[in-house]
Parts: sequence; structure tokens; C-alpha cells
Amino acid sequence: MDFSRLNAYRIMWLFVFFDLPVVTKKQRKIAAQFRKSLERDGFSMMQFSVYTRFCGSKESSDVHVKRVKAFIPAEGKTSILRITDKQYGEIINFWGKEKKSLPETPLQLEFF
Repeated sequence: MDFSRLNAYRIMWLFVFFDLPVVTKKQRKIAAQFRKSLERDGFSMMQFSVYTRFCGSKESSDVHVKRVKAFIPAEGKTSILRITDKQYGEIINFWGKEKKSLPETPLQLEFF
């Protein structure tokens, strides 16, 4: 396999940040549906209102940005951030006071 194609500047990570109203039962249902839609599209929860997704290229990330835009709720605030794998590699995560390393970046997509 040609690993030069897996350039850390071409591989992308998407972050979706959101703050949705959850005062009424209907608003809670809409917020839950939004989170489930993100998970169905391959996003993983980083924090309760922060979801991340690995994309093999900018073109792939464009597809997922378009999907997220299609199911953003009418109320609330939602932001989408796209960064390169190189930038993502500089993240520092803490769970409590203990520093945790990043999960290993996938080298290729696998289909089952």
C-alpha cells in the first residue's frame, strides 16, 4: 500500500459542536434525534455536545458536512469544524488529572 496517499494534511477530522434547547419534551426528543443522526453517520461522542468523525479526505468530509447540515435542528446553535489529521494530532486530552493519549488513527476504511 502506498502510505504517501495517507498524508496527515489530507486526512480530515470533523467536529460538530451544538447547544440545543432541552426545556420541553419535544425539544429533548429533537436533540436526541440529532445525536442519533450524528452517530448513524459515523460520529463519536467526545463530550455530550461535541461529536467527532474521521474522514479519509477533504472530499469525504464535504459529504459528511452536507449530511449534518441536512439534519441540523431549527432551534439551537450548531458549529462544524474541519481540521487536518496533523492538527488533530496536537490535541491534549485529560480525563481527570491524568493525561490520555489519542486513539490510533485508522490507516484505511474497513467495510464489513
